[in-house]
Amino acid sequence: MSKPKASRDRQSPRVSRISRRPAPKSRDAGQNRRQQAQAGDQAEALDSGSGPQKIHKVLAQAGLGSRREMEELIRAGRVKVNGSLAQVGMRVQPGDVIRVGRRQVTVRDSAKLPRIILYHKPEGEIVSHDDPQGRPSVFDRLPPMRRGKWLAVGRLDYNTCGLLMFTTSGELANRLMHPRYEVEREYAVRIIGKLAEEQVRRLKKGVRLEDGMAHFEELEERGGRGLNNWYRVVLREGRNRIVRRMFETVGLKVSRLMRVRFGTVSLPFALRRGAWRELDDEHTSAILAWSATLVRPGPDAAPARAPAVRPGAGPARPARPGRRPHWSPAR
Repeated sequence: MSKPKASRDRQSPRVSRISRRPAPKSRDAGQNRRQQAQAGDQAEALDSGSGPQKIHKVLAQAGLGSRREMEELIRAGRVKVNGSLAQVGMRVQPGDVIRVGRRQVTVRDSAKLPRIILYHKPEGEIVSHDDPQGRPSVFDRLPPMRRGKWLAVGRLDYNTCGLLMFTTSGELANRLMHPRYEVEREYAVRIIGKLAEEQVRRLKKGVRLEDGMAHFEELEERGGRGLNNWYRVVLREGRNRIVRRMFETVGLKVSRLMRVRFGTVSLPFALRRGAWRELDDEHTSAILAWSATLVRPGPDAAPARAPAVRPGAGPARPARPGRRPHWSPAR
């Protein structure tokens, strides 16, 4: 006798149950695997709140590495909780003390939001705590912390300016930077010369770099004067000097590069160079909610989008052709 339909269709209160039947050996197998990966992402996002927390999640949030890396350290016997060896999958309570080598992490209430700040990086600063050459660091300007440290969400090279995000959540930083989620980066680019139609086509279709193919999702002309011309570009990866290298493949040199957006967060128009702004709980919650929607995109699907987070005064309207764009540096 078959069970009632309502019983067969019962779902978990957190995530819809995934069928345990073997995936059919057809072109739908890849789609089934993507659905399972998305369900896993949703399960991770829903595993939050106050009270006991999974130990690998706590360590990832503290910036010690990814969840998978933390599980490997636990299996290797390198993690202790209150003096005892930790076990994979165990949960810890607020107040518990976790030791990973010389590092110590005290478990806090997970209901407390992480801190996020936006920083307008000028040229001439590095995104590193240590530099053998003694160059200025972006971390020198950030507000001091009583415990923990600021984690950079992505990097900008020494000669690039614009938006940098910092957070106290290692899990959030890793999620936004992981290549699997293809978070958008938007840049204002000034080049010496002007792109021809064939060069635009190549940059949007894909050019070969020494570390693989790369392409711009969007590429728009934004005016200029003389030999200096501005362009707006969007791409979904953050390889080292990738924007400069892409223009070099078509024979053009970038003379100014500025990041104006990372994911849903835009550089506040009124935030001067070298200054930072901490986000309030409303904007922080919006970023956390958006990051929870990020899933591995399928071959024909674009990553999830959300309304842009613009604390304070957002960027002005794009400039008309022939005028200097609103995000171009002052001469």
